[in-house]
Amino acid sequence: MGRHGAGAAIGVMIYGGYGLQTLGLQTIESSTSAFLTALYVPMVPFAQWLFFRRRPPALAFLGAGLAFVGLLLIAGPSAFSLSLGVGETVTLISTIPIVGEIILISVFANRIDLGRITVVQLLVAGLLGLATMPLTGESVPEFSWAWVIAGVGLGVASCVIQLTMNWAQKSVSPTRATIIYAGEPVWAAAIGRIAGERLPAAALVGGLLVVLGILASELRIVRRRDRIRGPRGEDG
Repeated sequence: MGRHGAGAAIGVMIYGGYGLQTLGLQTIESSTSAFLTALYVPMVPFAQWLFFRRRPPALAFLGAGLAFVGLLLIAGPSAFSLSLGVGETVTLISTIPIVGEIILISVFANRIDLGRITVVQLLVAGLLGLATMPLTGESVPEFSWAWVIAGVGLGVASCVIQLTMNWAQKSVSPTRATIIYAGEPVWAAAIGRIAGERLPAAALVGGLLVVLGILASELRIVRRRDRIRGPRGEDG
């Protein structure tokens, strides 16, 4: 698959993940959405195992588990009152393309020019979003500099984010990348705290678990050799 095909595939995943998540948010609370979307964290290690035929280390599973529990605590107790309606179902489905995006980036990160694949994936995601507008009953808003500034700012931010993801996953496994991405709500909570928001104790504990999950995924289990070998490989 060439750079355009790879970028298009990732763009479809971005569109599917964010589009379905946004659709679900129209009928469910943001805390419920955060709880359901967090399911992608434990899904990625198994997807990596399936597609790369390489089992992540035990500490990576531990890190994913800690990050997942942390995200549940950040979502809050109201997120657990689920009734599997349309919004919940759509949000659950959105985790599949989110996992697909992370896996595809890892597959193609070392093969294709980063700048080109980033442009293609964002262009495809944007065009699909525009094509969906008639289906959702949306229309193009009247011209406003506020909309232009917001659109350009969000576009630049999206470009920086995707370019960074594409670059970072050249050397970071899908599982470890996912655990690091789980730190996003922790940063949001920290900024909210600086802005004066009061965070419940459970959210603080959840943030700590996410950080511990990231740290656990970075650890390595070093096994001692049963024998000490000499410089030529002989047993010492």
